Amino acid sequence: MRSGAKVAIVGGVFAVVVGGVGYGAYNILDGLSGGGGGGTDTTSTSAEVKTGPVTKAEIDDASKKFLKAWASGDPETASQLTNNAAEAGPALTGYRESAHVTKAVITPGPAVGPKVPYTVNATVSFKGKSKPWSYSSELTVVRGKTTGRPLVDWSPAVIHPELEDGASLKTGEASAPSIEAVDHNGKILTKEKYPSLGSILDTLRQKYGEKAGGTAGIETWIESADAGSPGKTLLTLTKGRPGKVQTTLDAGAQAAAELAVKKFSQASVVAVRPSTGAIRAVANNPATGFNAAMQGTQAPGSTMKIVTAAMLIEKGLTSAGQKIECPPTATYYGRTFKNLDGFSIGDGTLTTSFARSCNTAFIKLIDDTKDDAALPKEARDVFGIGLNWQTGVVTFDGKVPEETQGEAAAQYIGQGTVQMNALNMASITATARTGTFRQPIIVSPELDGRPIATAARSLPASVSQQLTGMMRQTASWGTGRAAMASVVGDKGAKTGSAEVDGQATSNSWFTGFNNDLAAAAVVQAGGHGGDAAGPVVAAVLRAGS
Repeated sequence: MRSGAKVAIVGGVFAVVVGGVGYGAYNILDGLSGGGGGGTDTTSTSAEVKTGPVTKAEIDDASKKFLKAWASGDPETASQLTNNAAEAGPALTGYRESAHVTKAVITPGPAVGPKVPYTVNATVSFKGKSKPWSYSSELTVVRGKTTGRPLVDWSPAVIHPELEDGASLKTGEASAPSIEAVDHNGKILTKEKYPSLGSILDTLRQKYGEKAGGTAGIETWIESADAGSPGKTLLTLTKGRPGKVQTTLDAGAQAAAELAVKKFSQASVVAVRPSTGAIRAVANNPATGFNAAMQGTQAPGSTMKIVTAAMLIEKGLTSAGQKIECPPTATYYGRTFKNLDGFSIGDGTLTTSFARSCNTAFIKLIDDTKDDAALPKEARDVFGIGLNWQTGVVTFDGKVPEETQGEAAAQYIGQGTVQMNALNMASITATARTGTFRQPIIVSPELDGRPIATAARSLPASVSQQLTGMMRQTASWGTGRAAMASVVGDKGAKTGSAEVDGQATSNSWFTGFNNDLAAAAVVQAGGHGGDAAGPVVAAVLRAGS
């Protein structure tokens, strides 16, 4: 991806003076055991292999020997002091040759159990350009399984805390110029201010930096083992000229989204504009790492009833005002489905069952469709699910595979093999709102001429009107009422919950619209849709309306 020598890095930190060339100094301020000074050789001379947890003295001795060997410019010896010499050797060499670290001082802190933290104050030099680089990492001392010796447990994070298996540290001329990303109003977007945009901005840089007229600088970065993933810049030695990339995002909605997801340990939200497909906000907690909001794959629960209702109405099997049965349970091909707490609705319509999220009302209509593939067809042909979206960044575009019998019935209520994420559900809501699928985008296709997915057909106007009407009722008096109470204007919603892999508490799903904005959120183990995901969606809708 970027130029410069490549040596795989999987772990380690070093500080050396070797061959008369200064690479820093091995530096212990307080000593690993609190007293400074050298370690004591604790390796047993007995033929008996030692077992049991490593002792404090062994931790002190093993960590010092490892750091000292590395510091002396002896990667072969240092690697033999780890439990994975085959990976450690090239990594220790590569820190200098690939990352171009020319000086480094390692300062260990007191051990915490078998873990030894340390800070690295280094200098990176490339083609006459140098810059200081500081960060912290740690190593863990374990007992060798076959030798019984105390050894450094080799992992990528030993070299740098953000390194993963197969990744490498490199310094060189960046293959992609940096960018100045702005929202649709021209406000600057940075990963420091909007952490959830980190991977998105990295991808936009890789894809559009040069197209936007930027020039490359010299950087130190993490190169992923996945060739399709953008590298993460850790240090900039010289800045190039950034190219300006305008996104469809809205800084206000993005800020609200970032704040809303922080209330939960695992949450994601996306907002799109129904009239254009423009993505207005994307946020995740955790903010770094996997972009669950756009790449997640989980069952969406009853939010899927938007698609199911559209299919049933289009087939003429029911309508928003038609009375339908909602018993406590319903069985299809030996598989029994039930409503939350076993509730039933004695004399309700499709709108009532939709707004109160009655599962059995939808299950009992599956026989009438006489087509197990009806729901997958509706999802694909009308809502654009699975059509290889080209948003401008990597996305998972939803999946409703063709199933039969009980598995097909489970799909009606968003369970089984249906897979969605917040982006997919926001788009489904946007399609219901306008009747026409408009593929979500985060940068204009005019920037690179990429093709945009289009659905086979739009919803009939009467169907779209009934769907949005039922969503309005859900937000007014149904399961979405509490969450949407603070949202003003034309609004609608649908709640959902789904248990994945036998988890004790269901994932909370919620999707809604407010005027010309649609948003969807999922909170892992958040319970009912309106409890956790609902407030997240409402916060974004308020900011973006």
